[in-house]
Amino acid sequence: MATTSQPSAEAAAPGQPAALAELARAHGVDTVREGPDGPAPIAPDTLVAVLAALDVDASTPDAAAQALDRLHRRRADRLLPRHLVTRAGQPRDLTVPLDTELWIEFEDGRPARSLDHHPAAGRIPGDLPTGRHTLCARRYGRASAAPLLVAPARLPGLPRRSWGLLAQLYSVLSQRSWGMGDLADLAELAQWAGRAHGAGFVQVNPLHAGVPAMPGHGSDPSPYRPSSRRFADPVHLRIEAVPEYPYLEPAAREQVAALGRRGAALRDAVLLQDGLIDRDATWALKQEALTLLHAVPRGPGREAAYRAFLRREGTALDRYATWCALAEVHGPAWHSWPAGLRDPGSAAVRRAAAELAERVEFHRWLTWLVDDQLAAAQAAATGAGMAVGLIHDLAVGCHPEGADAWALQDCLATGISVGAPPDAFNAHGQDWGLPPWRPDTLADAGYTPYAGLLRGVVRHAGALRIDHVMGLFRLWWVPEGRPPTEGTYVRYDHEAMLGVLALEAERAGAAVIGEDLGTVEPGVREQLAERGILGTSVLWFERDYADDAKGTPLPPERWRAECLATLTTHDLPSTAARLSGEHVELRHRLGLLARPLAEEQAEAESDVEEWLGELAGEGLLAVSPYGEGPAADLAEAAPPGAAALPDAVAALHRYLLRTPAELVGVWLPDALGDPRPQNLPGTSSEYPNWRLPLADATGRPASLEQLTAAPRTAALAAVMNEPQQPERSG
Repeated sequence: MATTSQPSAEAAAPGQPAALAELARAHGVDTVREGPDGPAPIAPDTLVAVLAALDVDASTPDAAAQALDRLHRRRADRLLPRHLVTRAGQPRDLTVPLDTELWIEFEDGRPARSLDHHPAAGRIPGDLPTGRHTLCARRYGRASAAPLLVAPARLPGLPRRSWGLLAQLYSVLSQRSWGMGDLADLAELAQWAGRAHGAGFVQVNPLHAGVPAMPGHGSDPSPYRPSSRRFADPVHLRIEAVPEYPYLEPAAREQVAALGRRGAALRDAVLLQDGLIDRDATWALKQEALTLLHAVPRGPGREAAYRAFLRREGTALDRYATWCALAEVHGPAWHSWPAGLRDPGSAAVRRAAAELAERVEFHRWLTWLVDDQLAAAQAAATGAGMAVGLIHDLAVGCHPEGADAWALQDCLATGISVGAPPDAFNAHGQDWGLPPWRPDTLADAGYTPYAGLLRGVVRHAGALRIDHVMGLFRLWWVPEGRPPTEGTYVRYDHEAMLGVLALEAERAGAAVIGEDLGTVEPGVREQLAERGILGTSVLWFERDYADDAKGTPLPPERWRAECLATLTTHDLPSTAARLSGEHVELRHRLGLLARPLAEEQAEAESDVEEWLGELAGEGLLAVSPYGEGPAADLAEAAPPGAAALPDAVAALHRYLLRTPAELVGVWLPDALGDPRPQNLPGTSSEYPNWRLPLADATGRPASLEQLTAAPRTAALAAVMNEPQQPERSG
């Protein structure tokens, strides 16, 4: 991403009509982008298309001028802003028309509080309790109200520093899995890591509900393009852990047992035959088994718990379950449904939901089961002594044909996709195919859809990772049919976005981690740190650019403390591949390199040698690698099952521990030396993204049981539990 600087409010960039530029800025749409050659104006056609997605007609100079005039009149006519967000302990001034009476109504029902005010100004006091309140105003018989969110000024810190595992749940198959890792496997992994090795957390990929397979096509396996971010996917359920399972009638029990044998065959095809994880085949078996389980009567306690869940989730769950039922009949691409079914509030949808009531109820029940097993997994993690427990991941957006895009279409921009502008790594920019929040309608809704989404994801988490956290400040909008180069940034009320996030996290007792990798706009990291939101630091990117344009490895004591420190992520090479250079060879085989192979290899090896030199300087390697041959010599994989870690792998993890980072993450495949990336950006069918099981250094798939019994895993855990005693060499 690139940093954006706006022209002055009085000036338009060259080639932009003045009214269009002013109208765009008034709606938070950037009119220039900071490019490699300096500020570059955004094309007028792009501004017109982005404004159209906000229901603003700027198609002609006159239309833009009229829209701007209407906007000014509408804002001047308001008694109150559309919403207000403030922080506990920090008063906020508010400009209101003369002789306006102001008072606050509290969410917990306590008596309303009148606000003292001057003739043309009011003040939101700093002693308000956190929560979602209502600011009310009255002037000459005219009344108005606006949501008032009082957010915690800062999230509380973590109970203690800890290390933990970074896992892609689907890849962690146990001998009890049906074709892919599930929530019971997650609970087992957390209990083993916490009890046997003192780990403080397990971070997992997004567990959001995926879009079902299209007829004749498989589903999108990416956990970052979900159908719904609010509700989790029932494919993660452990069938045998459903409480109704023991009460199946004999015939149904045999049917489920037969399905379980087929699930075991899917698992064995992955673990014993080097197969790929087949999410669709796994779900087909589980759905059939769950249909049988749904027929088992619930006991009175279970029934009461289910009814409480339905009341808590309300309309959001009803709409999600309705979309699931409609997708079974009409396919998951809702834009191609009969016209009357494309509007979730239509009479046609109500009639269809009544006709499909049994299936709608089935999907509500599935959602409850997943929520129940998520709660059990977090309880298992904290019960094993983990300081944090599970860290869940929130994707940037939702699939344009999924349940959220259908149910929340009033708050999502139509004809727009989120992406990234051109940068040093991708000259063509990126289009992620995700519809963004509309800042205007989200604000008009009091941010309740966003709050509900956060509440659902963080409910059973010790912490929440926000993918591309910079999106709470601005997102690169790409109009449909245009390349990413013809997009622009649209800005959000980050005080509101962060305030809602902080309130939901505080109420759930969860920490927040922002994935702030790449080019970050100045001030963003500082604002996140001020709110107690941790960042993400990946070793290979932590460099000091003070005296060198290329940068030199950043000494551990100079890393920031407010972060999760790791060696890699799901989008980057594993440590084994980084050290050996295998990641360059893989990209070469797939035709992804922008330069000759020799150049890419030389740069990659130089980078590794430089970091190994830093490790030697810290006394973490016995000798300096310089002049000792290729870096791969230090990364040579130990034989499968061997206890010894390669020296460089151990040293790199010890280096992370020397930083002040509050959380230190171990990429789970690094425990066995798996050289393969779980996701290779820039590929789709060329590489099996999101379908690889955990494997050892030879690429041989490994089960959860094999992982936990491997001497190499124990050796890495022992490194993570070593006392930190820096011994920097001279």
